[in-house]
Amino acid sequence: MPQGMIHLRTSTAIEFKDVHYSVRGRTILAGINLAIPAHRVTAIMGPSGTGKTTLLRLMTGDLSPDRGVIFVEGQELASLRKRELFRLRLRMGVLLQQGALFSDLDVFENVAFPLREQTDLQEDLIRLVVLLKLNAVGLRGAARLMPAELSGGMTRRVALARAVALDPPLLLCDEPFTGLDPISVGVVVRLLRTLTDSLKLTTVIVSHDVAEVEALADMSCILSEGAIAASGRPRDLRRSPSEAVSQFLNGAADGPIPFHYPAPEYYRQLLERD
Repeated sequence: MPQGMIHLRTSTAIEFKDVHYSVRGRTILAGINLAIPAHRVTAIMGPSGTGKTTLLRLMTGDLSPDRGVIFVEGQELASLRKRELFRLRLRMGVLLQQGALFSDLDVFENVAFPLREQTDLQEDLIRLVVLLKLNAVGLRGAARLMPAELSGGMTRRVALARAVALDPPLLLCDEPFTGLDPISVGVVVRLLRTLTDSLKLTTVIVSHDVAEVEALADMSCILSEGAIAASGRPRDLRRSPSEAVSQFLNGAADGPIPFHYPAPEYYRQLLERD
């Protein structure tokens, strides 16, 4: 597609078309076709090592596919110059696993960081925006705490406030529920749903937490062996004829998804010689 050409699908925020990606000869993604609807919560699910986080990194342009095209807000990522890609990334809020807060900055300064780096707002406006974001996640009173003083759930909520500090239309979340207690999980689920609806966000969640996704997502897709094994509304996935989908959703030990990590061919030959 010529540089600057726009792919017009206004109801679709992110689209993968026949995307392939491999690392050192090992196939991670093999022909992914996926349309992520705008202003909805979409979950990308699957066992560990199936390429869920790789999909997120492809969405941000951090990785490039071996083959296929990716559109974000109508723009083909491969056609963008570096400056254009950076500008697009400002429209993405990213919530990383474990929060990834700056340990030497307090809660207020962590949330203020993207505002200071990417805007020319005056200090009084920065203060107002930060306190509004912290209030939205229920942590206005924790503004001067250090990250070491926060619980796991509080850390994730501060990271969420920072992710939406610039009011991005896209929110990408990598395993937002991992390591949280049930109450904290419930709080984060409610926050993601509320923020998506009130701010008209397009939220993408990478997760293997089946119950939380069923309570939160408008659409889910399950990855298996580098491809999408099933997609649709979370409650509909349980009717999928795929054995891999059934094994994942029911947490079954036996099934087509192996427990042992498959060794690459060259390494398997070394093991067999030993």
